[in-house]
Amino acid sequence: MTHEMIAMTMFGVMMVMLLTGQRVFAAIGAVAAGTALLLYGDGAIEMPFSQAFKVFNWFPLLTLPLFIYMGYMLSESGIADDLYKMFHVWFGTMHGGLAIGTIGLMVVISAMNGLSVAGMAIGATIALPELLRRGYDKVMVTGVIQAGSSLGILVPPSVVLVLYGMIARQPVGQLWLAGALPGLMMATLFIIYIYVRCRIQKHLGPTLSPEELDIPLVEKLRLLRAGIIPFLVFFLMTGLFVMGYTSLVESAAVGALAATAAALFKRRLTARVLHQTVRKTLGISCMFLWIILAALAFGAVFDGIGAVRAIETLFITRWELSPWEVLIMMQLSYILMGMFLDDTAMLVIVAPLYVPLVGALGFDLIWYGVLYTITCQIAYMTPPFGYNLFLMRAMAPPEISLIDIYRSIIPFVIVMTIGLMLVVIFPQIALWLPNTVYGN
Repeated sequence: MTHEMIAMTMFGVMMVMLLTGQRVFAAIGAVAAGTALLLYGDGAIEMPFSQAFKVFNWFPLLTLPLFIYMGYMLSESGIADDLYKMFHVWFGTMHGGLAIGTIGLMVVISAMNGLSVAGMAIGATIALPELLRRGYDKVMVTGVIQAGSSLGILVPPSVVLVLYGMIARQPVGQLWLAGALPGLMMATLFIIYIYVRCRIQKHLGPTLSPEELDIPLVEKLRLLRAGIIPFLVFFLMTGLFVMGYTSLVESAAVGALAATAAALFKRRLTARVLHQTVRKTLGISCMFLWIILAALAFGAVFDGIGAVRAIETLFITRWELSPWEVLIMMQLSYILMGMFLDDTAMLVIVAPLYVPLVGALGFDLIWYGVLYTITCQIAYMTPPFGYNLFLMRAMAPPEISLIDIYRSIIPFVIVMTIGLMLVVIFPQIALWLPNTVYGN
């Protein structure tokens, strides 16, 4: 059997296992282990051990549980609730204002967590019921929650960009900075769409009632304090790192400590909050570790059989594709896989193949990390099996059907595609900030 056939067989078996409902790490790891045993015999037994030590020797991996802990601490302690009350009052005077405020909430939550799941949970439990109660169109606000939560994997401290940095061997600090402006640009595009549509169709996003708008200025200014703590946490975590005062792991530790101190300052650091935060952090962190371990083993087998070189030869030599055509094909494959997998699974499955190919084609790997992340945002909002669609279905109230959820994401996918095209056409949107800070 040729190397190309071995690679195709591995991918085919893995996809079949994923479609049967197997856990991602189990499907990837089983295919890697089975192929290694068939190819290398008893010597393959050493492969999981070598990959495990590779994982444990990668010091930045310590940031994952710390960032996850920070986000859940801020969420469980109710600081996110305070933020929404602030956005609720200050943006409720305009048509679609609460939906715009929800996007603002999602940006802040993304800057405190780095995961899209946290933004989805907060949006679906806090913002969505409030928007529906105030007469907002259920289809539009469902799309707002999904689109806003997707910013969690782009805005620093994105956990997905940390994982990409590990696999692509790129500086995480530069990746974070590269995702900052595209993330803010994407949020701005969402806000412009919501504002324009609600100005045209005012019934989609009504303003607050006169009684609710009759709030003294002193009370409005008092509510602004809700944004101080998240800003301080974000500054202590990301600002000190960018300025060079802390390392990546130290900044994650500072963020986790600052979130705990914030909950203590607000007198909300109870035994229940601490228990829920630690339990959820442990569950998510273990999931990531198992997926990374399985992916590294999978990538080691691929590297051993020369699959990366085979795919490069197939695309460039046999099919005679240009570098941009190869790049477009890779992005389309993410869209296809996003119908079945989450962003982390997509990354660990194809990054060992795509990252060396992207480098060989002459593209900047920092820029490509942002392209990958935006494409993932689009991918798992894409029917019929987009990851975010089913998360929303699980969290949404009964009056929101699956058809409503499918309809809700169409305009936001279009907006995100426009954002992706802007980053492709103007790479400096992603590269200007890291190049300026790091002097490249």
